[in-house]
Amino acid sequence: MSIYPKQIKDALAKVRYPGTGKDLVTAGMVEDNIRIEGNKVSFSLLFEKENDPFMKSVIKAAETAILTFVDKDIDIKGNITPVFLHSIPKVEKLLPEVKNIIAISSGKGGVGKSTVAANLAVALALQGYKVGLLDADIFGPSQPKMFHKEDARPVGVEINGRQLIEPIESYGVKMLSIGFFVNPGEAVLWRGAMASNALKQLIGEANWGTLDYFLIDLPPGTSDIHLTMVQTLAITGAIVVTTPQEVALSDARKGIAMFTEEKVNVPVLGLVENMSWFTPAELPNNKYYLFGKEGGKRLADEFGIKLLGQIPIVQSICEGGDKGEPVALNPDSITGAAFRELAENMVAQIEYRNEHMAPTERVQVNK
Repeated sequence: MSIYPKQIKDALAKVRYPGTGKDLVTAGMVEDNIRIEGNKVSFSLLFEKENDPFMKSVIKAAETAILTFVDKDIDIKGNITPVFLHSIPKVEKLLPEVKNIIAISSGKGGVGKSTVAANLAVALALQGYKVGLLDADIFGPSQPKMFHKEDARPVGVEINGRQLIEPIESYGVKMLSIGFFVNPGEAVLWRGAMASNALKQLIGEANWGTLDYFLIDLPPGTSDIHLTMVQTLAITGAIVVTTPQEVALSDARKGIAMFTEEKVNVPVLGLVENMSWFTPAELPNNKYYLFGKEGGKRLADEFGIKLLGQIPIVQSICEGGDKGEPVALNPDSITGAAFRELAENMVAQIEYRNEHMAPTERVQVNK
């Protein structure tokens, strides 16, 4: 059985909300967190308030529509979660002291996106900027390991009468991750709505303070987490990470397309080509192109965006990640210099973007 989100939405478009007479999709009640696992489908429906008189009947009608118009064997009953407008943070007030919000994305896993995000954050901090890093990969958090903070547990602080989460600070970078709130090695088995709400808490209920750059390490691919981010925050721009391989470049195209899609409209600041070449420690001037040559440059040229950096493979980058010592801490090393240059290029690109483009608007959800 092959099930696609569009089929689910098409079925829900046949269900009307009695209060307005509009179908659930047009009324903006279908949250962008449709999760499909085999024949199991789950998602959230947005209601104005918890005592909505039509809530139970609408959920029942939605289940019936999916079973009728998609497939009678779909596991849907009990998998539709109601969420309520009053429980969603007032996003206009989120992160008022943050100057720039940068999404770090990749079309697929395994291209080193989290390594790039961690080292970019450290490189920016070394240049004197105030930096925050949010590990938004709820199901595979890796930043606590990258910073050797697996055992850290954030504490609560009271700021202006509000109880907030105090981010963990390491190498000058303020950081939060769901990995701080679960036991190491424990799987996070959450539905999409739970993951999205957890991220909103890490953003809106944390003491981030004044930041020049707030980096968001997104999960690989395109998912409801990405949509949650663009609906919750006005993102200054996105950086897409790839490797020179054609399969990675193909997926990177999808990532670029997601941010530049008309309804999302987040500027793509540029591309980072990771694993550009292999340089042995004993032969620092040699370059071996294990995964192809200049694939990232060709993709950047294809979309008319900047190639912000090319990061070589050096044994120390893996060792640094495993030890929780980002290689960017040594800006004179081969990879440290590459991340320093990446940070400088990103800063320049953001300054150009802010000077020549209007601020990004959050993606609006129709109520």
